[in-house]
Amino acid sequence: MLAPQELDDDGGQGRKKGSTPASAVLTALQCAYGVLQSRIISNPNDMMGILFFGTEATKFDTAGGGGTGGGYEHCYLLLDLDIPDAEGIKGLKGIIEDPEEFGSLLKPAKEQVSMANVLFAVNQIFTTKAANFQSRRLFIVTDEDDPHSTDKALKNSSITRARDLYDLGVRIDPFFIYNPAKGGFDSSKFYDDIVYRSPTDEEDDSQTAVSGRIRLKQMVSSIKSKSTPKRALFTNKLELGPGLVIGVKGYLLFKRQEKARSHYVYTSGEKAKIVKGVTTQLAEETAKVVDKAEIRKAYKFGGEQILFTPEEMKAMRNFGEPVIRIIGFKPASAVRFDMNVKPANFIYSDETGYVGSTRVFAALHAKLVRDEKVGIAWCIPRKNAAPQIVAILPSVEELGDDGVQIIPPGFFLIYLPFADDVRQNPENKLVRAPAALIDRMRAVVKQLHMPRGYVPDKYSNPSLQWHYRILQAIALDEDMPAQPTDTTLPKYKLIDKHAGTYCREWGEELEKLARNLATPAAKTSAAKRSTLVKGEGVPRKKVKAEDGGEGDEVMAAWRGGGVARLTVAKLRAWLEGRGLDTSGRKVDLVERVEGVLDG
Repeated sequence: MLAPQELDDDGGQGRKKGSTPASAVLTALQCAYGVLQSRIISNPNDMMGILFFGTEATKFDTAGGGGTGGGYEHCYLLLDLDIPDAEGIKGLKGIIEDPEEFGSLLKPAKEQVSMANVLFAVNQIFTTKAANFQSRRLFIVTDEDDPHSTDKALKNSSITRARDLYDLGVRIDPFFIYNPAKGGFDSSKFYDDIVYRSPTDEEDDSQTAVSGRIRLKQMVSSIKSKSTPKRALFTNKLELGPGLVIGVKGYLLFKRQEKARSHYVYTSGEKAKIVKGVTTQLAEETAKVVDKAEIRKAYKFGGEQILFTPEEMKAMRNFGEPVIRIIGFKPASAVRFDMNVKPANFIYSDETGYVGSTRVFAALHAKLVRDEKVGIAWCIPRKNAAPQIVAILPSVEELGDDGVQIIPPGFFLIYLPFADDVRQNPENKLVRAPAALIDRMRAVVKQLHMPRGYVPDKYSNPSLQWHYRILQAIALDEDMPAQPTDTTLPKYKLIDKHAGTYCREWGEELEKLARNLATPAAKTSAAKRSTLVKGEGVPRKKVKAEDGGEGDEVMAAWRGGGVARLTVAKLRAWLEGRGLDTSGRKVDLVERVEGVLDG
């Protein structure tokens, strides 16, 4: 674990040009540092800790009193399980960057550490620090596939301690490191009895024990991919007919991630402190503090305030119990794309309340897909929610390039508009591009190569990442970054290489055609401006009287109905030349100019 490994990108042995050898422990700490940095922003309430085992030094005290061991020999608690703070993250960074501190801390123990002790220590940490957390996970990073090959009693004790962790609700995620000296990692010797895998696990770690850095990069991806909790948006019942009800859960597949501000922070003191906000409501006339019980909600109707009690407001919002009630079926073509009024939800069967829901759900899905139909339903997704008419559109199962299921067979709930939600489209005069311009653009589009299409995972929101990077720099007392990293910026050199000539040809064609697309009024105005510039047909004295041509510009704007688009300076200059009042706002000046010209 401490030996430097020279790795290529595929995980094989053999040093890659320009790469720096690093031990599996150092790479694991670098990964942990990256995870701490990301999750302190994305999941600020998560607790994390780092425990070394097999070290010469012993330090284990979950109470923070600086204890030395407490019976957990060769276990070193580097970061206790807690919400990460700036001091702990900076301390971890110091260990990574300082070889002397790294070497003195990670001296290996002369004797083998007891894995039963390690797992019991973890049990103590979770019990004392995170007793009420719903999700608790232990990541084990090791290259030792058989720590107790000669002591069966210790192995049995370790199995018992692992079972205790699972009973506590702790999931063990192993990351086995390829050991060149042993020719691989055989999990069947010990860890198959320690780690309980469910049938839905995506990969078998015993088959994917590859070289150090590659496996640890997979660890970071795994942790980050599970950083967003997959919570149901609502739990509801799907009513297919009188007396036929099944259980479903609703999910929101896509949601725009915004910059979240969880707290105000007071920074004028010695140390930044979280501000606790207090809201007080005052009467406007008397400035008297108003109690919550004195407040009533009201609607304006006919010029009067109609008051409602909280009970009446609650009754007004109650449209019945939450339900998705199918009221009919339509051809799939009846649901148009422009009928979306909000992001669609995704529903999937739930056996919790109604046994047999999955079977009925699958039968309904298969029938709608086969007949190319959609269901129309009355939907109240949760208690006190406003009812909506929804289209129940069956999803088509989709697999990614790696064979992993992207969209399971389920239903999309497409929220349909009521009559009040429909708006009239604005009247736009369609100007269709000429065939010559379309042909030029066709040549440009043919140079666009995206074999896999747009893959969201490849592009982080640059604004959001810049926001997080600034927060990280402030929290960890680091240097402020110079500029954001924007992966969405076009690769201009590559575009110019492949399509630059076609783009320029298209631009020239557009410029040539734009002259013919100009309106007659625009051509007349352009001709007048050209005449004024040349000084033809207009007496010199008139130009001087109009303050260098300001009058002609105002006149042209008035003829085209665009006096309001002129600047305040030009309007005032025009009025001043005629001895008129120049005071007031722009609206007054425009009205004054139009009044003179209209008269």
